[in-house]
Amino acid sequence: MVKILIVDDDPHIRALMRLYLKNEGFDLAEADNGIDAHAIVKGSGTDLVILDIMMPQMDGWELCQEIRISDPDLPLLMVTAKGEAGQKIKGFQLGTDDYMTKPFDPVELVMRVKALLRRSRIASSQVIVLGEIVLNRKTYKVTRGDEELTLPLKEFELLFVLAGHPGQIFTREQLITQIWGMDYEGDDRTVDVHIKRLRERFAGDARHFRIETARSVGYRLAVNPG
Repeated sequence: MVKILIVDDDPHIRALMRLYLKNEGFDLAEADNGIDAHAIVKGSGTDLVILDIMMPQMDGWELCQEIRISDPDLPLLMVTAKGEAGQKIKGFQLGTDDYMTKPFDPVELVMRVKALLRRSRIASSQVIVLGEIVLNRKTYKVTRGDEELTLPLKEFELLFVLAGHPGQIFTREQLITQIWGMDYEGDDRTVDVHIKRLRERFAGDARHFRIETARSVGYRLAVNPG
């Protein structure tokens, strides 16, 4: 059973989330501060975390950072009253996967939770399918129908990370860390160069996917449903 951790110091908010998420069959854990939440994440098989920002002892910003250090792939959904664009950008820069502002529609919350869980399952796969294009991380091969494409390693890894989390925004810093490593000392604009090359390489495949620029934040890959 999927286990979701709800982290919010408001018991009414936790009760509302609990009502709707429990009806979907999720196993739930709760915490009213970041320190207890971090202990739960470290001590059990949590599949997704819903977290507030303003909390006692350890706020959502710090909790997000701590979780990303120990588990870079754990889906995180921030639900907070701080709805300003700058706050959302900060959340994505710290590693949240999605962001909702209070007051929120609990039905939409459930939909976003399910979407994040789907992304997580895709990301854990070694094979990603984008329409007619198949990325195989075991062999580092890319095929388009019967055609085999040759991609430089960094371009493959960049495309695989984006495709593994469709719709999720990645900052340049996050992509640098995941693909070039924390010790990389070059210009983070190298991400822009590789994105440009990928766009040129797959310019004729817009019916399958496209790489979008999230202004002032980073990049995301959008998959066309058709």
